[in-house]
Amino acid sequence: MPPQNNSRNTIVFLVIAAIMLLAYSVFVMEPQAQKRRAAQQAAAAESTVAPASNTSPSPSAAVFTEDRTVALGQGARVPIRSGTLTGSLSLTGGRIDDLFLTRYRETIDKDSPAVELFRPEGMKHAFYAQFGWSGPNVPGGVPGPNTPWRLTQGSTLTPTTPVILTWDNGAGLRFTRRISVDEQYMFTVADTVANFSAQAVTIAPAASVQRQGVPEHLGRTQVLHEGAIGTFGDGEAYSTTQLKYKAWAKKPSDKHESTGGWLGITDKYWLAALIPPQGEKISAEFRVRDAARYDIHSAGMLGAARTIQPNTQVTETQRLFAGAKRNEILSGYEKSLGLPRFVYAIDWGFLFFLTRPIFLVIEFFYGILGNFGLAILALTLTVRLIMFPLANKSYASMSKMRNLQPKMEEIKKKHADDPQKQQQEVMALYQREKINPLAGCLPLLLQIPVFYAVYKMLFVTIEMRHQPFFGWIRDLSAPDPTTVWNLFGLLPWDPATTPLIGPYLAGTFALSVLAIFYGLTMWLQMSMSPPAPDPMQRRIFQFMPVVFTFIMATFPAGLLIYWAWSNILTVLQQYIIMHRLKAENPIDTFLARFKKA
Repeated sequence: MPPQNNSRNTIVFLVIAAIMLLAYSVFVMEPQAQKRRAAQQAAAAESTVAPASNTSPSPSAAVFTEDRTVALGQGARVPIRSGTLTGSLSLTGGRIDDLFLTRYRETIDKDSPAVELFRPEGMKHAFYAQFGWSGPNVPGGVPGPNTPWRLTQGSTLTPTTPVILTWDNGAGLRFTRRISVDEQYMFTVADTVANFSAQAVTIAPAASVQRQGVPEHLGRTQVLHEGAIGTFGDGEAYSTTQLKYKAWAKKPSDKHESTGGWLGITDKYWLAALIPPQGEKISAEFRVRDAARYDIHSAGMLGAARTIQPNTQVTETQRLFAGAKRNEILSGYEKSLGLPRFVYAIDWGFLFFLTRPIFLVIEFFYGILGNFGLAILALTLTVRLIMFPLANKSYASMSKMRNLQPKMEEIKKKHADDPQKQQQEVMALYQREKINPLAGCLPLLLQIPVFYAVYKMLFVTIEMRHQPFFGWIRDLSAPDPTTVWNLFGLLPWDPATTPLIGPYLAGTFALSVLAIFYGLTMWLQMSMSPPAPDPMQRRIFQFMPVVFTFIMATFPAGLLIYWAWSNILTVLQQYIIMHRLKAENPIDTFLARFKKA
């Protein structure tokens, strides 16, 4: 089969596949998502308080309360207050299970509540950290999830006032837990066990972070890692392990042996991570259990066993990071505590050697300009300047090929019935004109990893979250709120409320000012490139800006600004080269028509 037909068939296949994926998303995935949301709302309406018993309820009785006050009222609590955190810890089990991040809001509204990180057991999607000991043969037992700890020192946990909890097992063992918190997001839990009995006991420190069920909005994108995460090693070499929620469910037990390191559960912007003493050997496990009732995802660790002789005591100090994944905060803990690869709690991706330096550049511009949108523009300009030599070679080659279009059309007409002869004549033309057709593609291919790294960095880092730009763009991390369906807000009508098609007008087929502007810049950029030799290819390329306008409309505004600005800089560079080489281009064509008019 001639190469031309192969190319055409490939493109036709890709277009059909894209249409099928879009149709599947619109007519299958979206209705299913609506059913799930309706089921969740119905369950919430019928929910009651979970039984306050020590045994797990049967699957049919596994119900939850939506009232946080009810869940918090199940036992005595100690308030938590700091400049970054607010909430409480439960004296039942001594767990940290009620936590809000006060420097971050759910939305950009002034009255929006603080971001919730932990929520207590009894509520749907409970999320908390638990510390304790493992000792199956210890007389009197060791503290567990239902242990009634007693507050013996302090009243409120703050950075300047730690609290101390105690529990006596009635068989000669006294457990004392000192909990402190710093000015950021790090809790320090020092557990002391004093043995007043007449015999030695052997126990091992343990801790876990648990999430009961996965909220629907988590783990839905392939670009981002959400789920289990941990860094493990032998004390010298460390590597980071990641398990997305779907993969985690298929691998209900994933074990690791490590010296130090850390492990936990991560969302896009937030992290709950357990940190053992860095010189201690631990057994770590990512586990899914009780799927029928609570679907508990846990990241747990067990320390080395130690024997406590009569009239002696031991102390184990563990830490819990519970907060926002800001680069400077993670880096600070990485240095001060000697944590291996803690900054990789941020999903820098496989191009981390590009995403991390690019992030430092945009942070630099943000510090100077004070506006994250302007920092995106400055970063994009910097990237374009660095890639300028490669792009210059590519666009010069494309311009020369554009000048050859009339001669190539003559060859096609002359050998219309002989595709093989066409190819031979075209290659001979390239040789005579000293043009390498790959010279226009290879430099562009080398630029792709850089532009993907910029996209990845903007998508995963918290610094763009809730940052305004100008005008109606109040949150660069959210899609542009304007839509063409209500004339960009001029009509007092919410397209999402339209019967049957409302979800599609507000989602799949949303069109915003930024999306349309991005589509226009993409169309102009593609118009500057040499037309495809095949008519079918040309029609497909002409249609691509329209398709991508709809696809990109649901992306964060900051990413659309980055792509549109990058397209504009590309067009400017292409125009300068094409104008110098006297290659036909739409800008000169438009200016010529404007002058004639």
